[in-house]
Order: sequence, then C-alpha cells, then structure tokens
Amino acid sequence: MVMRLPASYPSPQFLPFNRTCLDQRFQLSTPDLDPGGPGVAVVVQGDSLLVAGEQGCPGLPEFDAGFARGLFLGLWDGRPCRLVELPAATQIPEGCRPESLVASEPQLPIELLSLGGLGRMVLHWEKHSRHCPACGEPLHRCETEWGRTCAACKTRLYPHIAPCAIVLVRRPGQLLLVRKPEYAPHRYGLIAGFVEFGECLEEAAVREVAEETGVQVTNLRYVGSQCWPMPSQLMCGFVADYAGGEIIMDPCELVDARWFPLDALPTLPPKRSIARYILDTELASD
Repeated sequence: MVMRLPASYPSPQFLPFNRTCLDQRFQLSTPDLDPGGPGVAVVVQGDSLLVAGEQGCPGLPEFDAGFARGLFLGLWDGRPCRLVELPAATQIPEGCRPESLVASEPQLPIELLSLGGLGRMVLHWEKHSRHCPACGEPLHRCETEWGRTCAACKTRLYPHIAPCAIVLVRRPGQLLLVRKPEYAPHRYGLIAGFVEFGECLEEAAVREVAEETGVQVTNLRYVGSQCWPMPSQLMCGFVADYAGGEIIMDPCELVDARWFPLDALPTLPPKRSIARYILDTELASD
C-alpha cells in the first residue's frame, strides 16, 4: 500500500520536495560522475513521474536499453539514478504508469514525490542553460558541480532558483486569504510573490501584501521554507499581523481576497505545501 503523505510535519524542513525527504535513499551527484552500468530511471513526462511495480507499491523503473539517454543525478538506494524526459506524445513504456507530481493528494510516497520534483527542477535548468546569456555561445557543464561555463567569454552560471515570499496575514479571529484564477474550485491560499531587485525577503513579503490586497502589515515572523519545483522556486514563509488598510484587490493577480473567521474557513491549500503548513501551525496555536 502506498504510504500517504504525513498528516503533519515537525518543521518545514520535512515538507515534500525538500532534500530531507530524500536523505535516507538518495545521494545527489553530478553528470560527469556517472559510473556507468545498470541502475534506475527518474522518468518525467510533463507533470508526472513514471513508476513501476504494483499499484500500492510504486518504485522507479530500471534504466536499460529502453531509455536511449539519461542524465546521471546520483545514487538511489546505492544504485545509479538517471533522469529521463519523456515527451508528452511518447508512448509510456510497458510496465510503467504515470503518477502526478502536482496532485493535491499525491499517490506517491514522499521520497518518490520529492525525487520527481528534483527531476523537474533539473530539466528546467537543462532547458534554460544551453547558451551563454552574455555572448550566446553554447554552455558546457562544469565538473563535480551543477554549474555551466562558457568557453568563449568565461561566464559561469549556476541553477536559477527564484526566491518567493509567501505570507499569512491575521488579525484577531480572522485570516486574510486570497484566491487566484488557477486555483482549484473554492480553494483559497496565501499571498505570495517573487523577490524583486534590491529586496530582502521581509521587504518582499510586506510589498506583496500591499500590492495584492492594499493591506499594511506589522510584526512579520519567518516560519520556514520549501523547495517548490514548479518549475524552480524557493518559497519562504511568513506570518504577519494586520496593521491597517481596507482590502483593495489587484484584479491582475487575484479573483478574490477577503477576511475569513477562524470558524468558517474555505477550502485550504493541500498539505504538501508550505502554505498549508503555515495555516495548520497558526491554527493549532490558537
């Protein structure tokens, strides 16, 4: 039977997609250190990870001649682990089946969910690091690290991880929650946005709240962070207290923003997210 995701987490470090979820089974390496030989495959097709084995006991498929190319990621249970991207129109290999990496209730154990997320981030980096941004020449992989370098102008790049601030705003008996157009029906979440030039995380959090809802906040507290491979973010979570202002919603970002009483909350974000971790932690403290 598939081990469902935990009902709660001791800290944000243990949330899905963070490296802690992989520490017992996976050791990250670099493509130049591929030892060769058989191993397992992290096969990503769109938003899905292909798994093998019984429905209730998913595992990684074997990496063999059926996969023409693979990018070495490291060791999974001591065996070479290689990343394969399967185009959307490609037939799924016999013995494999897709499992969603973005489902609200993932049908994967936390280790495979997190490994699939890591695979998506690596694929994103591979696609966006082929040519030098300074001179346009091809980039080449560095040895023993995930950087790339340009032989022509010596520019060196490293994986692009975009920092985002995500904020729960509260006042006595109420939480400020927002709804984006892409959310599942009836679901509300937290205010979030990317860090801009010259900002620290705290400044980004305060600005995003003001821009999206017109509300001012105070007493900002850092909660924790989560790797978010959709496609390559780091979500940095905060809680803040309401300081003033009426809700003036940004219609370019949101379809709704309102104060909800603690005893009448809407559908909340899935438990695999730091948004839900922040909400659950705050609600448990009341």
